[in-house]
This record gives sequence, structure tokens and C-alpha cells, in this order.
Amino acid sequence: MSSQTASSEYRLELRGIRKVYPAVVANDGIDLAVAPGEIHAVVGENGAGKSTLMKIIDGMVRPDAGEMLWNGREVTIASPADAQRLGIGMVFQHFALFDTLTVAENIALAMPNKPRLDALSRDISLVAARYGLPVDPGRHIYTMSVGERQRVEIIRALLQNPQLLILDEPTSVLTPQAVETLFVTLRQIADDGCSILYISHKLNEIQALCHRATILRGGRVTGTCDPRLESPASMARMMTGSDLPAYRERSAVDEAGRIRLSVSGLDLSTDDPFGTTLRDISLAVRGGEILGIAGVSGNGQAELLAALSGETQLSTREAITLDGQPIGNLDPFVRRSLGLCSVPEDRLKQGSVPSLALSDNALLTANRRGSVQLGLIRFDRVTAFAERCIKAFDVRCGSPRAAAGSLSGGNLQKFIIGREILQDPSVLIVSQPTWGVDVGAAMVIRQALLDLRDKGAAIVVISEELDELFEIADRIAVIAGGRLSQAVPRDAANRDDIGIAMAGDAGRQETAHAH
Repeated sequence: MSSQTASSEYRLELRGIRKVYPAVVANDGIDLAVAPGEIHAVVGENGAGKSTLMKIIDGMVRPDAGEMLWNGREVTIASPADAQRLGIGMVFQHFALFDTLTVAENIALAMPNKPRLDALSRDISLVAARYGLPVDPGRHIYTMSVGERQRVEIIRALLQNPQLLILDEPTSVLTPQAVETLFVTLRQIADDGCSILYISHKLNEIQALCHRATILRGGRVTGTCDPRLESPASMARMMTGSDLPAYRERSAVDEAGRIRLSVSGLDLSTDDPFGTTLRDISLAVRGGEILGIAGVSGNGQAELLAALSGETQLSTREAITLDGQPIGNLDPFVRRSLGLCSVPEDRLKQGSVPSLALSDNALLTANRRGSVQLGLIRFDRVTAFAERCIKAFDVRCGSPRAAAGSLSGGNLQKFIIGREILQDPSVLIVSQPTWGVDVGAAMVIRQALLDLRDKGAAIVVISEELDELFEIADRIAVIAGGRLSQAVPRDAANRDDIGIAMAGDAGRQETAHAH
């Protein structure tokens, strides 16, 4: 059989794709083949080369070597417009939608011509009905839940009649129920002949959904497999080259200590027209416990983190107490001096300054560890602290002088988490600690949180990852519509009930629309 005939069996085939940047070989001779109607996973650690490879397929990056075949014919994809003309659609992890526009108006912006909105609305409704993606073309984006917004992104891609659909971390902001609904849709899309490239760190989802998986490590393919015949542990071994360690359990289960962080009746309005007002928030976290707060993005998590960290200062001191001391009107610097550290959700915009070296980023928050004396910076101590963080948290980088923005997402996240934990806080507030982080890095981060808890710290973990909360939290509460539920012990928590509570009113509306 000739190579031309063999290639025609595949919708997309990559041969020897190589991409080199000044500091790293991102893709090193990668081969990948995707058949029509196949759901094909691409998995690997942070920095393994997945993002670069997807950008090459979508025309955002030009490879230095290798060839790409589309339906058996060699092609050059010089831009996303080229990819779209071929029939390649991509749904990014972070949605690109304008809140003040309607569904139809947002989709019209991505269409090659200027369609009439009434005709486009009919097309949207037809695609929505065909694939079980209920969406009202006339609704404004700001009124929609995260799950509904994702439907808009998928419909926008499907309206371009793709032969290949690339999905980047598609379930990172969805409730368990929404994930199940999405999988039904993806299987139907694949049954109609569209190929799907599925990028995810969630190995259990890949096992449940995908027909084949290509595993990357260090920019190279380490193997392909049928995930349905593998376990998450065996796929993780292919990704990392070794078995993942088990979590270290605390040596003795002690009673949680005294209340270290307390919030009572917190009401907080927002000036952001798309923000969420907090209403009657109350919580108490004891030393030696982790309180997990579950919720779908946009339900008040950002506002709660800002209030707890001091980024938003309250008019009254008493609404928040730290070890019995009122701190509601204190700024982040003073709260840190009292023992409260925090990790924001956005590691690039809030957690670090990407253009600065890691050592300079360490100085941003860890400046009370002897690194500043009499107003002068002790750069030797700053560097030593950064080196300690890099070593303790297995941060893969050139040196403490490496720019924060040069690290992969997972390695930067490990550095930011390490920077806060190594300050030995009595209270730590963390938002989305393993967002977009590979399975190995996630275990390092979660183990560090467990170790800090076992030293007596009180920890609040705000996360959309239910699996994460069920792994490390001692109690779990749900935030929806700016209100916080009563926390329940993890062993008494029901995953389905929490998923429904996470969706809140929006979830009930979605269910009503679906039926």
C-alpha cells in the first residue's frame, strides 16, 4: 500500500513536526494521526508541547520542520483563516465572547462573510437542536452560565462545518452534570464524521470519552494507547516516566484546632456590571483543616478572594477576623504581616509579573523573610529564598533569574504556591490551585497544601475541580449567586448534590431549557 493511500485513512496526519524556541525545543519530531469520526486525546505534563502543537495545527505557529497532511494531501497552514477554510475549528479554554453582545452577534463576528442576523439565528437554532445544545440566539452573553457560554463557542465552531474540532481543556469550568451533557454532544459530533482533538489533564475523562490518546513528554511522543484499556495511573506513568506518589496521610487524625479565620454576615456589593454581589457570607476555618469552596466561575469567587486577601478592604473591621483579631479594613500587606497569605486565580496577571525574574517575583510577597533590612533589599537572601522554593516544589526552570513568563503554566503555579507556603502562614487562601496543571504538578501542589494543614494552618481552597476538593478538603461548601452554603464534612458530602448546587439558579434554568 502506498504512503498516499495510507495517509488518506486519516483526516489529519503530522509527520516529524519540530518547533524550536530560543530557550526550549517545544516539539521534537512529533507524529500524530487522527481518523475521521475519532475522538483523539493529546495529553502530557505542562511544558510537554501540547499547546505549541495545537497552535501549529490551527495556523497560529509555523513549524520549523515536518509536514502536515489533510485528508491525504500535504498542506501548509499559515494562519487561523487557512485552518478555518480547510475545516479546522478550535474551542479555547478561555472563552472569547463579548458579554454585552447577543449569542447571534458574537457568532456573526467569527463568520467569514457578514451574515444577516435573522438567517444566522435560524442556523444557530438548527445546529443547537441537532446536537442537543439549547441556546437562545437572542440572549446576551452576560446573562448566561459558563456551561451555556461553552455551548455558544461549540456552536460557533460547528457553524463553520469543521471536519476537525480542537477542544482545549473543555471541562475545566463545568459541573459534573454539564460534563456528562458535553460528552453526549461530542460523541454525536464524532458520529457525524467530525474528528475531535481533545486536550485535557483529566485522565479519567479521557478514559471515558476518547478512542485513542497520544502522550507527549518533553516535546516528544512517548506512546499512543486506547485510553479505554488503560487506567489513569498507567497513562500518568507514560506522561511522567514514573509512578505517581500516593498522598502522605497525616500521622494522627487530631481534632481541628481553634478558629483561625472567621467571616460573619459579609455583604459586599460590586461596581463591576458583570461582577457578583456577596450576600450574608459566613464561614469559620480552624487550624489544621482545609475548607473547600466549590462553585462555577462567576458566582462570587473572585469577590470573596478579594475580601479575604485584603485586595478589597471592607468598611468594618469586624466582618473578618484572623486569630480573633478584626482585619476587615486592613490591606494585604498588613494581613500578610499577621500571617494571612493568598494565591489568586490568575497566575500571570495577579500572581506574578511575567517579565520579572522568579527571584524578583519572590520579593513581591515574601519580603518579610529577612530579605529587606533598613529599607534595603538583600538580594542574596531573595535569591536563596527563590532557590529554596524552586527545589522544594520541583519548579523546572533555568535558574532564579528566569523570567516568570518563560515557565510553563504548571511550573509557574508551583512557584507561586511555594512562595506563599514557605512563608509559613497561619491562614492561606488559594483560588484554583491546580487550574490547567498536569497530574504530576497537581499532586505536588495538593500534597503541599495537606502538609501545611498538618502543621496547623487554616486553609481555604476555592476550586471548580470537585475531584480536587474531595481529595484534600476536610469540609466542603458551595458558592452560587454570591451566597455560601453551610459547609459539610467531606465524608457526608454527595458529589451530585454539590454539582447541582454549584449550578444554582442558572443550572436549573439550563435544565428547564434542555427539557
